[in-house]
Amino acid sequence: MALPKFYETFLPILKVLADDRIVNTSDLPTLLLDAKYFNLTPDELAQTKATGGSLFHDRVAWGKTYLKVGKYVDQPSRGLVKISDKGKRFLESGVTELSLDDLKQDPDYIAHEPRKRKSNQSDPLTSKYTPQDLIETGVQELLEKLEAELQEKLYSVDPYYFQKIVLLLFQKMGYGDFESTPKSGDGGIDGIINQDQLGIEKIYIQAKRYKDGNKVREPEIRNFIGAMSGDVRKGIFVTTSMFDPAAVAKATSDRNHTLILIDGNKLVDLMIKFNVGVQIKSNFEVKELDEDFFELN
Repeated sequence: MALPKFYETFLPILKVLADDRIVNTSDLPTLLLDAKYFNLTPDELAQTKATGGSLFHDRVAWGKTYLKVGKYVDQPSRGLVKISDKGKRFLESGVTELSLDDLKQDPDYIAHEPRKRKSNQSDPLTSKYTPQDLIETGVQELLEKLEAELQEKLYSVDPYYFQKIVLLLFQKMGYGDFESTPKSGDGGIDGIINQDQLGIEKIYIQAKRYKDGNKVREPEIRNFIGAMSGDVRKGIFVTTSMFDPAAVAKATSDRNHTLILIDGNKLVDLMIKFNVGVQIKSNFEVKELDEDFFELN
């Protein structure tokens, strides 16, 4: 089954708390799984938020938060949760569903709704997604747009400037100084970087600014290996496009050299990660209530 939405955890949470015990909020996901309310695969359980952390645990935590707003559960102290008298009455009524719409119409939930903004924009809490889901969806859309724009820009830059971009990226990644080879007669080597700051070991670089449909093929990998001479045995081949299977096989089968292949998708990911060709536009702080502050008495 797919990961549950946060509101699909409402009733299961109440049921695992039905014996009136006090449990750690962090234990709720395990309790729900042990009680077989959700039969999730290892891959589903391994899914994470864009900001890190288990996506399933996040959904359960938001489910608990909404139940607390509706006063179906209590929080005796920080990190602990138990079913409330209201939650027990709900289970005893025999109702077999507690939907998000039901919760939104509950008087306790309505009384606790966040203050309405002056604008007419919809409140995130009225959505069937948690505020965290909405933030991550927006961030993901912006990231995908940036990736597409960056890829398109790389296709259009001068080939020699593309080589310089690649060398700058490796420097940002923590490698030592680099040098560009002459524009002609480079013998298949576009640049040389030091593996470390002291320049003890060198790595050869080949950078090809190809359009998406123009894949790097086996002869180009073979020529790159042939251009590596002396005691330099490490190389990185970078392209804006992709490597065909024969090129990958050639790179991985060479026993005398260690070759790393970086395709267009990986290149864009690295440039964004190390802030090469991109800049930070906005930073947002997400704050939450500090329960400990109010327990200092």
